[in-house]
Amino acid sequence: MNFPILSIITFLPFVAAVIMLLMPADRKTEVRGVALATAAIDLLLAGWMYAQYLLRDLTGYQFIETYNWLPALGISLKFGVDGMSAPLVLLTGIVMFTGVLISWGDDDKHVMAGIQDRPREFFAFLFLLAGGVFGVFVSLDLFMLFFFYEIAVFPMYLLIAIWGWVVTREYAAMKLTLYLFIGSVVSLVGALAMYWTQYQNTGVLSFDMIQMESAGFSAAFQYAWFLPVFFGFAVLGGIWPFHNWSPDGHVAAPTAVSMFHAGVLMKLGAFAALRVGVMLLPEGAKQWSWLIMAFAGVAVVYGAYIAFVQTDMKYMIGFSSVSHMGLVMLGISTLNHNGLVGAGVQMFSHGIMTALFFAITGMIYDRAHTRMIPELGGISKVIPFATIGFIIGGLVSMGMPGFSGFVAEFPIFMGVWEEQWLVAVIASISIIITAAYIMINIRKVFFSPMPEKLEGHVGDITILDKVAISTLCFLMIVIGVFPAVMVPMVEKGVENIIRLLGGA
Repeated sequence: MNFPILSIITFLPFVAAVIMLLMPADRKTEVRGVALATAAIDLLLAGWMYAQYLLRDLTGYQFIETYNWLPALGISLKFGVDGMSAPLVLLTGIVMFTGVLISWGDDDKHVMAGIQDRPREFFAFLFLLAGGVFGVFVSLDLFMLFFFYEIAVFPMYLLIAIWGWVVTREYAAMKLTLYLFIGSVVSLVGALAMYWTQYQNTGVLSFDMIQMESAGFSAAFQYAWFLPVFFGFAVLGGIWPFHNWSPDGHVAAPTAVSMFHAGVLMKLGAFAALRVGVMLLPEGAKQWSWLIMAFAGVAVVYGAYIAFVQTDMKYMIGFSSVSHMGLVMLGISTLNHNGLVGAGVQMFSHGIMTALFFAITGMIYDRAHTRMIPELGGISKVIPFATIGFIIGGLVSMGMPGFSGFVAEFPIFMGVWEEQWLVAVIASISIIITAAYIMINIRKVFFSPMPEKLEGHVGDITILDKVAISTLCFLMIVIGVFPAVMVPMVEKGVENIIRLLGGA
């Protein structure tokens, strides 16, 4: 491919961020227009790239672009996507687009929906975050992967500390930043050890991850460095016991940032742990897979149970994300075909589902001015569209057949059963707990009697909100009914991982 589609997808948000920062602060509508146009273009490009990969039945790394930057140090801007990363690029485009829609705002003076305070700076920082995320998913150079990884983490502090929930935003923003930076530094040390060892083994200084796959790292080296590399990234994936930053970050963040945080950023950690940890240190992965499986198994059940007892909708969804991301890590820990395919689809499915949950929770909070489940009720009477969206998200969360959650979770449990049946049995408890808290909270929030103080004060959502909900629901249903639009692509990505692990 001569057209540099991955470069455009990655750098367009950075260009848009600069343009928005140069615009007058009082031109709020124009700033929102630039944000929406940029998000729409990136989504179209990501969709076109995904469709090309799927329809042309491509395999391996495609759309490769290489731009030498510092050849003396072996650093280059090398982009490419495979069957695991292409769906995540599309996911980022979807969450970016829908996040802009629900941040647009409402003309109703009684509804403080969207971003009213300094939208220029908000969208600029949000797009810096998006550009960093795109960069991680498409980077085939380890140095540039870290570069984009840090860009993706940095704006989160500002987005939460400035526009977040005033009660906890400073605490949550600092807690999130410290956890993620410490994790990334630990991974960076491991990456530099890999870089130097490759030089000793091959005589070539290079951060090219495709070359590193055949760098000849000794088994002892892989055993020693796998855990720091994997868990340094997995902190961002919300793996237990390093998950503690995540629910606080979800709760404090403004709605669009919560959507990015749970929908995309947590996938960033899981993807980087897989791409750098498992694929570059496969012997280490086989040595320590039992430990990842143990931690992930705890996360799945623990996250579901803690979500069950929450009274704040955002905390409920936040701990639900810990549980569902535990399933991703559980799938990765199996190191077999079914588990890895399930993990790949689950990253996309959970990203869409949790973006939908946080979007609808934000819409309710903007109108009812509370997220506390005991203080809500009767929402279905005034916001029926959001009610349907939340129910569909709930069915996905429960893993119901016909929705994307089933397509993702069933292979994960099959893969875990193949490796350790007892872990599969224990982890399956989370299915029951998830169904319980989803159904109980749908009844309480949407179908119980509306409290008197909310009567007459809760209005319907905007047309842009409805477009966002429709987009997210449509994707979860399509993947559930027609798994062939994603599963074969992920399987091709998994084939390469299995090959690196020494399988057929």
